[in-house]
Amino acid sequence: MMIVRCAPRLSETVARQTMFEFQPGLSGQILQLRPLVAADLEPLSEVAADPLIWDQHPDKSRSTHAGFKAFFANALESRGTMVAIDREPQTIIGCSRFHTYREPHSDVTIGYTFLSRSHWGGAYNSEMKRLMLDHAFRFVQTVRFLIAEQNLRSRRAIEKLGARCVDSEVHQELGIVHLVYQLSRQQYAGTRLK
Repeated sequence: MMIVRCAPRLSETVARQTMFEFQPGLSGQILQLRPLVAADLEPLSEVAADPLIWDQHPDKSRSTHAGFKAFFANALESRGTMVAIDREPQTIIGCSRFHTYREPHSDVTIGYTFLSRSHWGGAYNSEMKRLMLDHAFRFVQTVRFLIAEQNLRSRRAIEKLGARCVDSEVHQELGIVHLVYQLSRQQYAGTRLK
């Protein structure tokens, strides 16, 4: 008996190529992003222990060990979280996550981002978002960001990248309003040329 193997149909090949990669290794000039692993709990927890990081965030318990442990377990389980590493001293300075990939809408959400206050001020957050956006736009047409309405610092940072507020929604667990920011591949390409 002879077994005949058929070549995959074109639609299957395209589908495989467009599957979103949630935890790539990404490198920039000052920052590296790599997949989150269980051993990152303690160094990331030390960064998150600064209550001022969470000052405008609705879940301020993340600065406590117990609160951060719950956040970390969820981040690890998501399989979309990457730790941010300062390239020079090779230290963990925060993390961010890809989530809610919606293939029919050709979009993905970036969120759950925080950085050590020593790395605030633009360069690190900007490079982290640029690395993630460059990666995302290989797969999707639009990137979304959900930001708590009162988190002015995060809203300003996203607006600097060219994202625009297009909607709002209530976060079911926290009962707070999140603003929905969106950035298209075309808008992003325009900001990269500036």
